[in-house]
Amino acid sequence: MIIVPIIVIAFVIIGIGMYNSLIGKKNQVTNAFSAIDVMLKKRFDLIPNLVEVVKQYTQYEGDTLTKITELRGKAMGANVSEADKLALDQQMGAAVKGLMVSVENYPDLKANTNFLNLQSTWTESEEQIAAARRNYNATVTTYNNAVMMFPSSIFASMLGYQTMSVLESTAEERQNVNAKDLFNS
Repeated sequence: MIIVPIIVIAFVIIGIGMYNSLIGKKNQVTNAFSAIDVMLKKRFDLIPNLVEVVKQYTQYEGDTLTKITELRGKAMGANVSEADKLALDQQMGAAVKGLMVSVENYPDLKANTNFLNLQSTWTESEEQIAAARRNYNATVTTYNNAVMMFPSSIFASMLGYQTMSVLESTAEERQNVNAKDLFNS
């Protein structure tokens, strides 16, 4: 007779634990994406300075500089979804990498202290974004495991929780970089 209430209480306690764990994991994913968002904002804030320093030395990169400025404007705009921010991030990264390769044609620019400081800050920012992405992917994996594994999957389906996608590199980003081709283009 006393065993039934004990079993019910145990199931209730376990259920509350699983529910709270799922909520915590979902909030960790949101927090991890917010960290990426903060790093992207830092990157986008560096761009006007980078563009201005490069403008002082070059005219050729006008189209690239305009594209970078437009992408930054879009990314900083209101009502930009997470997916759009990530797509703009990829476009921005490609544009700036192209600009950095073009800089090789300007020895004075490469020696400019402002440019060197911006380049160093940019590199640091890229490393922080990469770390934030790794953290996001680890957090999403933990969340997805909780959503998919029994018995927490029961609560996840009752709450309408679904698996989330991890951030992946594009096919272009996975290809080996040929430095010779970069400097000859």
